[in-house]
Amino acid sequence: MAYQVKEIFYSLQGEGANTGCAAVFCRFVGCNLWSGQEKDRADAVCDFCDTDFVGGEKYADADKLAKAILNAWPPDAEYRFVIFTGGEPALQLDEDLVEALLNRDFTVAIESNGTVKLAKGLDWICISPKGNQPLKVTKGNEIKLVYPQVDNDPRDFEKMDFGHFYLQPMAGPNEAENLKLAMDYCLSHPQWRLSLQTHKLLNIR
Repeated sequence: MAYQVKEIFYSLQGEGANTGCAAVFCRFVGCNLWSGQEKDRADAVCDFCDTDFVGGEKYADADKLAKAILNAWPPDAEYRFVIFTGGEPALQLDEDLVEALLNRDFTVAIESNGTVKLAKGLDWICISPKGNQPLKVTKGNEIKLVYPQVDNDPRDFEKMDFGHFYLQPMAGPNEAENLKLAMDYCLSHPQWRLSLQTHKLLNIR
């Protein structure tokens, strides 16, 4: 199948359990919770999204996209780590692409809203619930909940089978207040850890 990709870039992971890890990021176009168009934001399930995932470039097949991802990795580095994000990457990330990257010795991670079934073979699964949408993925390596959300209470996820539980303050005009709320919640509920968007603090992608 063909893949529509917004961007591929090499940087440090800024959020969650892998904060500080070097990775190639592959951002797919498209999402099932928002069109990505500002005119549709008010009616979107995820109306607080802070990511541009519209436009981009098409790759004809898994091999071509895997080669592009490999080309973004430092040539002499043995460890290879790719993070698929979006938009909603599970709409496009399939087992052919996962296999093509595993064959190139990549550790393959995904950051998903959890409403779409995931391809098999992934090494790291991060789920970030959005709005009132039921999860089809209820286990993985980490759950990263943007906080606060009207429709999502952290207690609804505490019994799910995840290795790490993160609260990430919602960006936007109330970010300082949201940071305080997230800090207070983590202090009162130590199962949860605070996740900050450190890439923004460092002014990197």
